[in-house]
Amino acid sequence: MIYFILFLITIPTANWMIGSIGTVCIPDGPCLIPVGFGLSAPSGVLMVGAALVLRDLVHRKLGKNWALAAIAIGSVLSYAVAPPAIVVASVAAFAIAELLDFAVYSKLRERGLIIAMAASSAVGSVIDSGVFLLLAFGSLNHITGQIVGKMWMVVLAITIIWIIQNRKVNKVIGVLVGSRQSINDGKITNEQ
Repeated sequence: MIYFILFLITIPTANWMIGSIGTVCIPDGPCLIPVGFGLSAPSGVLMVGAALVLRDLVHRKLGKNWALAAIAIGSVLSYAVAPPAIVVASVAAFAIAELLDFAVYSKLRERGLIIAMAASSAVGSVIDSGVFLLLAFGSLNHITGQIVGKMWMVVLAITIIWIIQNRKVNKVIGVLVGSRQSINDGKITNEQ
């Protein structure tokens, strides 16, 4: 349930950040942040990158119906914190990108969590960036920065998830090794 709540927080936060936080705020445009390689992007990009991964986790932990509900609720919550033009662009981009992310993740999740999350987030990042920038600001300025910024968050989130997964695996291995079980003639015996 924590992933569901975190996911719901990311989209309104992203929309609020676009008009409120940045190293440069363009009049009638977004507040920008540096994302590396001399690129900048609207500041909400960091939250959207996290949202792409969190949506995959909601899907994995709670199922597809919860994931689809999260997409709908996250879209509605945006209306409370951002100007109408940003919200309309965000909701449209968010809904399209998240549904494509959902479709890619659904197809790939059997191949492994990390592969599914990376591929679906990459697709979602590109689509969300293009649709949002065109609808909100009428141009694709900053699209490269948008994609880079989102992918930084995707890489960070996937790295954290990988570490958590490996800790669980290592604990299981440690328990098995620590118990010093052995198999003799098909029977498991405990050695002391």
